[in-house]
Amino acid sequence: MAEDKDLALFEELFKDSPEIKYPKDGEVISWTIIKIEKKNIVVNVNNQFTWLVVNKELGNTVDLNELESWQVIDVMVLWDSIERWLLILSLKKANQIKSLTNLWKYFKSEKIITVKPIEANKWGLLVDIDWLKGFIPVSQLTPIHYPRVEWADPAKILEHLNSLIWQPFKVRVINVDEWGKKIIFSEKAAIQEERGKALEKLKEWDIVEWVVSWILSYGLFVTFNGLEWLVHVSEIDWGHVSDPSKFAKVWMKVKVKVIGLDTEKISLSIKRLKENPWDVLSRKCKLNDVIKAPISRIAKFWVFMDLQWWIQWLIHLSEISHWVVKDIRDFVKVWEEVSAKIINFEPKKKRIGLSLKALQKAPKWDVVENTKKIIEKSKVSEEDKIDAEVAKKTTIKK
Repeated sequence: MAEDKDLALFEELFKDSPEIKYPKDGEVISWTIIKIEKKNIVVNVNNQFTWLVVNKELGNTVDLNELESWQVIDVMVLWDSIERWLLILSLKKANQIKSLTNLWKYFKSEKIITVKPIEANKWGLLVDIDWLKGFIPVSQLTPIHYPRVEWADPAKILEHLNSLIWQPFKVRVINVDEWGKKIIFSEKAAIQEERGKALEKLKEWDIVEWVVSWILSYGLFVTFNGLEWLVHVSEIDWGHVSDPSKFAKVWMKVKVKVIGLDTEKISLSIKRLKENPWDVLSRKCKLNDVIKAPISRIAKFWVFMDLQWWIQWLIHLSEISHWVVKDIRDFVKVWEEVSAKIINFEPKKKRIGLSLKALQKAPKWDVVENTKKIIEKSKVSEEDKIDAEVAKKTTIKK
């Protein structure tokens, strides 16, 4: 009779127990974490099913250290078999659905989010969110990350993009399709508002501290609050600039003067933070003054003289000496300090005429002419050489 009582009790308990609901393939259900192992999570639903979420189905946005026992998580049923009592569960797939839903929300609201690229190619950076593939095109990078490379060398572009992998990027979603097959992020769009505010505040003749973002042979790219522009090589220094990298390094802060501003173009200068050397020279010197300075270079027809105040000027061969100048090096040497007279001075046009011979005593013209004739006579003409060769051959034949 005890067996009848037990059977009756079992029937009563079974009648009062909740209905067993078998999970279906593709269904997303809230499961309770029972245990967190090194690579797996043990989960339970309604005290009716207990199963594992294995490592490969956790996804790449899950940090096991942040999960706790009895925490409720959403897991998708990938495949089920009631007969074998087998369930394959995926936290990754459930998060994909969540992520895609969130991306749609971010796209519509223009919310700024943070992502980390996992890979790069020559067209941009790849982002993986629970196996949802996103992309940040090169054209959508901010100035501080954009690869400005001489001659657009693909190898150097890829090298630069590879250096950005795993760095956090603040971006906006600018494209997402229904199935998550084409997700595009833009770092540039994320700073659009900041950039607009910076441009509004910027005024002509402002002096602002910018950060050097890139260096090329034709100038320095500098960035400030999302704005980026070029300090052309001609605006780096008053003297001749052959290598901009000698004046700054990437990530270095430099003070820059805004010398022109409109909606399409910003003109920047570093050299104009210093006084124009021609203005300094015009205060220090005047026509017919004598300047003393070193010779920095000698060319075939010119001597380069390094004046003070970053000015380098030329002295033509005709102004070296009253005498015939066959080789300038017979009269001056490189780095020799010489005195020259100012024979022409137009500082507003950035012109100065210098002469060495103007400081020399002019010889009498007959002496000069006789010297020229002696030099000319000492030269053997090509005709004389040919005649001498013919005469020599004729003598040998006889």
